[in-house]
Amino acid sequence: MGRSLPPLRALLRSRPGAVAAARGGGARQLNILPSFGFLFDIDGVLVRGKTPIPAAKTAFQKLVNSQGQFLVPVVFVTNAGNCLRQKKADQLSHLLGVPISQDQVMMSHSPLRMFKRYHEKCVLVSGQGPLLDIAQDLGFCQPITIETLREKHPLLDVVDHDRRPNVLYPSAVELPKIEVRWETNLQLIIDVLLTSGYPGNPYHQENYPHIPVLACNMDLMWVAEAQSPRFGHGTFMVCLENIYKKITGKDLKYEALMGKPSKLTYQYAEYLIRAQAAARQWTQPIQTLYAVGDNLMTDVYGANLYNRYLEENSRKGSKSLIQAKAAAGRGSSALSQDDEIDTSWENELASSAAAHCRSVLVCTGVYNPHTEVPLDTRENITEAVFHGHRDFRFDPGLVEPDHIVPDVDAAVDLVFQLENFAHN
Repeated sequence: MGRSLPPLRALLRSRPGAVAAARGGGARQLNILPSFGFLFDIDGVLVRGKTPIPAAKTAFQKLVNSQGQFLVPVVFVTNAGNCLRQKKADQLSHLLGVPISQDQVMMSHSPLRMFKRYHEKCVLVSGQGPLLDIAQDLGFCQPITIETLREKHPLLDVVDHDRRPNVLYPSAVELPKIEVRWETNLQLIIDVLLTSGYPGNPYHQENYPHIPVLACNMDLMWVAEAQSPRFGHGTFMVCLENIYKKITGKDLKYEALMGKPSKLTYQYAEYLIRAQAAARQWTQPIQTLYAVGDNLMTDVYGANLYNRYLEENSRKGSKSLIQAKAAAGRGSSALSQDDEIDTSWENELASSAAAHCRSVLVCTGVYNPHTEVPLDTRENITEAVFHGHRDFRFDPGLVEPDHIVPDVDAAVDLVFQLENFAHN
């Protein structure tokens, strides 16, 4: 049994525990210094493909003053990874009509800046956009693309008949040993994994665990202009994991998983929020993060997972240092080669954590508000298909949003009300 949703603009639902702090008798003095920050998803919240969602411009006019300066710290947290931060900032500035800097943009691969122990190694990178520019901007000194690997080892790529070499010959140019990769082409990555970084050699399945794998963006689906969700990079990861296991009988292991819903992503986003507050000389500590998204399995799951982490640390009465394998969402199939990311980054991320991370679900993207909402949300979600990544444990409570609103404009209004914040 379920109930139909009311009209979109009337849709506003909150979990009791998420709004308890906002209730109280009598009028309260408005706050002029922010003690909270926004983490905005982009696709399905601010835009659909290249088309801005109408509520986005309205919302962002409320977030800046007459000089175009933000009234609260804001970070755009996207699982996209197909461009440099500056390009994404320029796109958002144009779409939203407010100035946005690259320091406010967090791509799925941004936390790779912390994995400095791999920056001097030869890494195989694949995906979309200017891959070499992205890898070098992240700090990698010896990135190699799938296309370069294919050119140097032409016998490896025979799936496409039109690209098969006319003359079979061994590679005349040897590449340095490939030691790690992130987001890849199926065939060549299997070659790299099963040859310990020497893809011109025969397979050696006894080399296990394989060389480190760092993966960004676990979204199974995402929303663009099409009426239905499109395959995301998470779909590719499902293919890679299953091919590897079918060949070897063993699980593909990840050194780290980045992008929402990983804790590492939210820790890095909070670091950027605190950096903004410090730059603006806002003296109020950032106590609450509001993560606004459209996807239950990434935005809501990730925010709730990070909130659980923050509250557990708060109950312990200390902010312990964060190990990479815990921060990056490692599960039973994670590598144990190096537990530390980088001590200096680790200290920065753990130095001053917020108290809460609240999930705000909008109805303009992957989440469909026109379907029936179950009377018992927790019971219904338990029976649903889990679209999260293999290494993340399904927990019904983690996919239950703190708040459901029609769009991002309503999300901003709600947060300002909850925080009793004085805006324009």
